[in-house]
Amino acid sequence: MALTNISLRFKFPPLKSSSSSTRKPSSIVCSKPDGGKVANDDGGTKPRKKLSEQSSWEVKDSEGKDYLYRLGAESDNVNISVGARSGMIDDVFIGDFLGKDSDIVFDYRQKATRSFEHLQGDYYIAPSFLDKVAVHIVKNYLAPSLNIKIPLILGIWGGKGQGKTFQTELIFKTMGVEPVIMSAGELESDRAGEPGRLIRDRYRTASQVIQNQGKMSVLMINDIDAGLGRFGETQMTVNNQIVVGTLMNLADNPTRVSVGQEWREADIVNRVPLIVTGNDFSTLYAPLIREGRMEKFYWQPTREDIVNIVSRMYEKDGISRKDVISIVDKFPNQALDFYGALRSRTYDRSILKWVDEAGGMETLGKILLRSKKTKEVPQFTPPEQTVEALLESGYSLINEQKLIMETKLSKEYMKNMDD
Repeated sequence: MALTNISLRFKFPPLKSSSSSTRKPSSIVCSKPDGGKVANDDGGTKPRKKLSEQSSWEVKDSEGKDYLYRLGAESDNVNISVGARSGMIDDVFIGDFLGKDSDIVFDYRQKATRSFEHLQGDYYIAPSFLDKVAVHIVKNYLAPSLNIKIPLILGIWGGKGQGKTFQTELIFKTMGVEPVIMSAGELESDRAGEPGRLIRDRYRTASQVIQNQGKMSVLMINDIDAGLGRFGETQMTVNNQIVVGTLMNLADNPTRVSVGQEWREADIVNRVPLIVTGNDFSTLYAPLIREGRMEKFYWQPTREDIVNIVSRMYEKDGISRKDVISIVDKFPNQALDFYGALRSRTYDRSILKWVDEAGGMETLGKILLRSKKTKEVPQFTPPEQTVEALLESGYSLINEQKLIMETKLSKEYMKNMDD
């Protein structure tokens, strides 16, 4: 029997006093008021005093629930993007023990999106890549007014090192999109269900960017086949299944996304375009990549795309377009990141020279880490780029590729390994 349904009355004997007057016995009444009434000392009832004649806190809905009950049930609707900071919530709930800004995860919460301010310079975006990504984003934002079935997910796949992620980020910067980006490493966890919940939470975060900041947003997952792909005897885990099911559910119901709270009819989120990248989508669960859920785009840059991208990359070094064409022809069938590695390799000799001028290998720790506070680090002079130096770096990288594919020391160490 609940305590609120029991009426208890305790009588205490009067306290002895020097005066001749007697004190009236005290009593404590614990009973459940009925009909908005409370018990008085005489055993009767009187109407309960309202907080205010104009207060809506005590107004009940059709289910008999008042405002405070609904506020607790809808706790997920509290704006968590500001945290427990002074000026954001009632000062009563902000103590002085940890300071006024006592929300330790405030900075992390603010950095859930990517702004690409580090991308400075003139870069080349392949027209076909731009058209595909831009159309997918626009179609999803226009989905309520279009009478067609629009896939929520755009799958960009192709060879390794072809610039799928970088080209997408350049498009985001150009279009003013502030995306939420995930990696394949977040698709597995030691806790069952955690990756699926994380995806839904990041999706809702992107939706809040649209609603609260007035910016376009996208949820992007890089290298999805590395986290969900089936290769040979790869074991499928519970989290893999939950992630696949979560992505399929997002594609089917892009405006109803729960992160654990009670379902409410008014809990409608903004539709957020979803972009995934990978190398081989044939390793993914077939119903996930079917038409209607995922639109596929195979990215294989043409020779013209490669020349234009590399030309912009070497433009600051004074390498002409004609020289770039000769370098590309010298190393055909190479990924875009190969030509970036050429430029990086040419810095090796200059860096070794800088180390000697700075005092040698023995003093590197002090120079690189501590000298930034005490004195300036010796100035580094970038090397002058030439076609000959780039070709030399290219041949060195090609030899390393051949050694890896031809040597295969694993066969030497594991004799029972199958070919």
